[in-house]
This record gives sequence, C-alpha cells and structure tokens, in this order.
Amino acid sequence: MKLELLVTKRTIFLLMIFNTYLNMRKYFFLTLLMAVIAGSTDAQQTLFGGSQIISPEIHNDNTVTFKSSAPSAKEVTILGEWMPSQGFVHGSEAMVKSDSGLWSYTTGVLPSDLYTYSFTVDGVRCNDPNNTFVVRDVASVSNVFIIGGGKGDYYKVNKVPHGTVSHRWYNSPGNGMIRRVTIYTPPDYESSNEKYPVLYLLHGIGGDEDAWMGLGRASQILDNLIAQGKAVPMIVVMANGNVIQEAAPGESSEGYVKPTFMLPHTMDGKFEETFLDILKFVESNYRVKATKENRAIAGLSMGGYHTSYISRYYPNTFDYMGLFSPALNNKPEQYPSAPAYQNLEENLKKQMDNGYKLYWIAVGKNDFGILYNAVKDYRAKLDSMGTKYEYLETEGGHTWTNWRVYLTEFAQKLFK
Repeated sequence: MKLELLVTKRTIFLLMIFNTYLNMRKYFFLTLLMAVIAGSTDAQQTLFGGSQIISPEIHNDNTVTFKSSAPSAKEVTILGEWMPSQGFVHGSEAMVKSDSGLWSYTTGVLPSDLYTYSFTVDGVRCNDPNNTFVVRDVASVSNVFIIGGGKGDYYKVNKVPHGTVSHRWYNSPGNGMIRRVTIYTPPDYESSNEKYPVLYLLHGIGGDEDAWMGLGRASQILDNLIAQGKAVPMIVVMANGNVIQEAAPGESSEGYVKPTFMLPHTMDGKFEETFLDILKFVESNYRVKATKENRAIAGLSMGGYHTSYISRYYPNTFDYMGLFSPALNNKPEQYPSAPAYQNLEENLKKQMDNGYKLYWIAVGKNDFGILYNAVKDYRAKLDSMGTKYEYLETEGGHTWTNWRVYLTEFAQKLFK
C-alpha cells in the first residue's frame, strides 16, 4: 500500500513537471511569436517610413498642402520654386504647427508645371520625409512634384510609346580620357532599321550629362511630343560639358565626390575644340542621318554659350542652333590660345554664308542683368551682320521652369 502511494505521488510529481515544461514551451513560443510580429511591424514601419502623412497633397483646384511632423521644432519653413526668389535662392514661407506637432502649409493655386521644394527645421535645411521623389541640381537635392493640366503634362510619364535612355562611354582623344554621355533613342529605335536625326543637348554650369534627364525631363518631353506628332522622332545626345570630368559626380572613377558649381576648363574653349569626339562616337555607333540638315545643337546657360561657339567653330555642321538663356557674358578673348575662340567674326560669317534652317534664342525677361544684356548685345551683332534668327522672350529668369519650355518649343521646330 505504501509502495503504491509512493508511485502515485511520484507519478503526480512527474506529471506536474511535464505540465510545467509544456506551459513554459507554450509561453516561450508565444513570446517568440509576439517578438517576431513586433519585429515585423517595426521592419514595416522602417520600410514605409512609419508615417501615414501625405505630403505633398495636390488638390483638385491645384492648391497643394505640405505636412511635416516635428513636435519639438520651434520653426519650420518651406522653400518652394513657385515663390518669389532672390537670385538662385527660392523664397520661403512659415508653416503652421498644430497641437499634435504636425506642421502644414497650403499654397495658392499653382499653374501647371514641375516644382521643387524643401523644408527648413529650426534653420536646418532638409527634404520632405514623406516625399520619396527627389532630384539633384548641382550639389542640392530637393523634393519634386508635378501639377498637370497644362505644360506639366509634357513632363509626366504618360501612357505613350517610350524611348530608351542609356549611358554610354566614349573615347575622347582630345581630353585624354574615356567619358560618359547620356543618349535618348526614340520609341521603336531598337525594332526598326530607320536612321534618325540628332539633337545635341548641353547643360549649364554645375550640371553634367544627367542634368537634362533630371530637372530637364528631356525624355518625357520627347516621348510626349513624338506621341502627339508635334516632334520628329530623333536621337538626343546629352554630353558632359565639364572636360575635366569622366562623368557626373558619383558615376566616375573618382567615386562619390561632392558636385562643384564651377569646374576648371568649362568655358575656355576646350569643350568646343573636342566636341567632335562626341559627334564621331554617335555617328559610328547609332543609326543616324549624318548630314548637316539632320544635326541640331542646343544648350542652356553655359550650354548656350557652348552652342554658340561650337556651331561657329564647325560652321558647316549644324542646321539648327538653340541658345537657351545663353551665358554670353563670358569673354572668349581672355583665352587667346584656344583655337575655338579665334576668328570669331569670320567663322560666324561662314556659318551664315553656309546657310542654316534655324538660329533660335530664348531668354527670360527677369534673367540676371549681366546675362540678359549680353543676349541683347549679341542680337545687335547678329542684326548688324544680317544674320537671321528667331527670338523668344518669356516671363521668369534663369530657371529650369523656362528651360523645359524652351526645349519643348525648340524640339517642335527641328528637322521639318
């Protein structure tokens, strides 16, 4: 009897231990499961920003609301491209703080366009953490959005046939290096045997071969114009006008160097002198119509200056020239050893005598005075020589807002 009681107590004791073990396993499993779920939630919050804030929010009336959560901040402002600016600096407006620490700002009605903006939080510039779409301009990175219903529709990716954008590396013997160039080929280029005309499109000071693809929206503009039958299908070659660079910052063997606004040898004649390295590469590697009638060259600011001197240094090469807010205040006479800057008047007369289909100049009436007056003086020179040209003067100044419009207008005039 005592033995049976002992066995029973021992059995009960073992069952209690086993039950405790099962409960511990169950607790451990539930704890682990909860940790996994919590970790997964944290990961999702990290992945998606952990916020349900919508910024910018574009309303039906084309007003836009921006929001930012900064409960501890004393002052938050927004800097927007649509605001009156001083030089290269955008204007700013104060944002309003709610009791929950959410700052907000709503614009007036904005015209259709592409806009950039950024925030400052207690004096520190930053991007909108709720807008993942950013674009680089020289060394500044800003958020971006598009208002449709007008010219902004040209800058959107619409449901139309799309061209191909590629980065190609070419040998530049004149500069002693392999360099990168960005090339847009029109829809159906890969599936056809057609030959196409070429537009060489140049950037401004501080830019590079990526500039026209970022803020310039060149591929979207060409896609949409071609789809609407407003532009002839063409190849667009976007070169790097900084001859000491292999490629855009972060895209060369130099690594992640900080972009610089003004690099050496950008406007001393070297780019003009070595430009044929690019042209030869394109005409050797792409199906192009390699004749004067099927070549165009255009550029903004420094690129407009380059366009002016490349087209006269090679006076029988291009039938279409576009000078967008050209930086014609530069003094080529300061570089007497530069071949591209010699015999300027004679070369300009040769260019005129050889004939061309379009010499197009555009500038904003509120551009920097030194640039606007240089364009005025250049037009007077062309007038005195009897050189025919088209002139467009727009509102605004030295901005991408104007240069996108100029490309849209100029592209529709080419190769017709």
